Amino acid sequence: MKTDVEELSPTRVKLTIEVPFEELKPSLDKAYREVAKQVRIPGFRPGRVPPRVIDARIGRTHVLEQAVNEAVPELYNKAVAEHDVVPVGQPDLEVTRLDDGKELAITAEVDVRPSFELPDLEQLTATVDNAEVDPDQVEEYLRSLRERFASLRSVDRPVQTGDFVSLDLAATIDGKAVEDAQASGVSYEVGTESMLDGLDEALAGMSAAESTTFTAELAGGEQAGKSADVLVTVNSVKVKELPELDDEFAQSASEFDTVGELRAATRKQLEAVRQQGQAGQARQRLLDELIERVDMPLPEGIVTAEIQARRQSLRDQLERAGISMKSYLESADTTEAKLDQDFEADARRSVKAGFILDKIASQEELTVTGEQLSAYVTEQAYRMGVAPDRLARQLSDNGQLPAVAADVLRGNALTVLAERARVTDEAGRPVDVRAAAGEPDEAGAEGETGDADLDEAAVEDSDED
Repeated sequence: MKTDVEELSPTRVKLTIEVPFEELKPSLDKAYREVAKQVRIPGFRPGRVPPRVIDARIGRTHVLEQAVNEAVPELYNKAVAEHDVVPVGQPDLEVTRLDDGKELAITAEVDVRPSFELPDLEQLTATVDNAEVDPDQVEEYLRSLRERFASLRSVDRPVQTGDFVSLDLAATIDGKAVEDAQASGVSYEVGTESMLDGLDEALAGMSAAESTTFTAELAGGEQAGKSADVLVTVNSVKVKELPELDDEFAQSASEFDTVGELRAATRKQLEAVRQQGQAGQARQRLLDELIERVDMPLPEGIVTAEIQARRQSLRDQLERAGISMKSYLESADTTEAKLDQDFEADARRSVKAGFILDKIASQEELTVTGEQLSAYVTEQAYRMGVAPDRLARQLSDNGQLPAVAADVLRGNALTVLAERARVTDEAGRPVDVRAAAGEPDEAGAEGETGDADLDEAAVEDSDED
């Protein structure tokens, strides 16, 4: 086999492959065997039809096409390996010459990884937020905790902002009831303006068992957008009462005996959360810095595919939500042209970030452990609301485990990036990213390990890729 490679651009090459016909013999023999099993010719048992009979009855051209289709992927892979080409997409293959008995020639154009240099990771810097928690933040958290243990108490007075009321609502248009705009026993917090426009104003000064009518535009149903007369009746008025922040509350709402212990633990917990946020900020800001500093050409085919994936994802989301593209654009205060610009910018950034992280992973000789792969699948399954085992089987059956492993590997590269760079907080103090993230000692390991049922299969698939 004779091969050659031609650089069409910094991100695309053309492979030329010429194969003497005798090297096609294994594929040709296999094609004859397959055709022999499929055809039914009198006098011959299935699978026992000689090649000369197949040529006469079916035609050699059909067998040649099947043999070439079977051989081309292997020939392409050999050429890629011979010239150290790293494809990043599917090739455009073309049979340029098929001279029966003499030679097969094919060409393959494919996008490849761009060539670029990374700066010294240890010379990169990033500034992240401070992790200290002030007393006001502690008290704000404790108030939210008290909110969760709050109770509602009925009051015999007119409605005020912040009250919780039970309402009956009945809408009419031109004196006719709107069937899908009738409701009883609706709970509403006055002042949130989360229901009908004008409702808060109508409720002002009303007491339990009183009714009034106001005009509002209906937000949903068959009469959505139309103005209706809405009769509102107040069934009850209640106020929220928060429990006292004392030792009794600390014992009922936590594992601590005193409010002092609860307050100290709250501060520690909030600081831990902010420290984890520091690690996340460091990763993102350092990646942004590399994206700005590293200059590389991008394979347009990969960028185009990424843009199309984003468009399709949005269309699928809108379809599931029953929202038209026109309505979405109006609610987002944008245009289709601006949306396309945003898609392209996001796609280019994503593709560039992927190449950068892949190069870091290669330079640092990073790998993906079975535990990391299982943890990733478990986390994704939790987000999707499905069983981890079910998602793992789907990924395996669909051949997606190598792609999952690639995502995890890029996460490991991002972790190494943050650990190698110099990270400080706003006060100029150094930040230990590994400690901030609560990571174990192994480079690149993130989070807790999950179900390990997929470990062996995942690693095998990753290695084969």
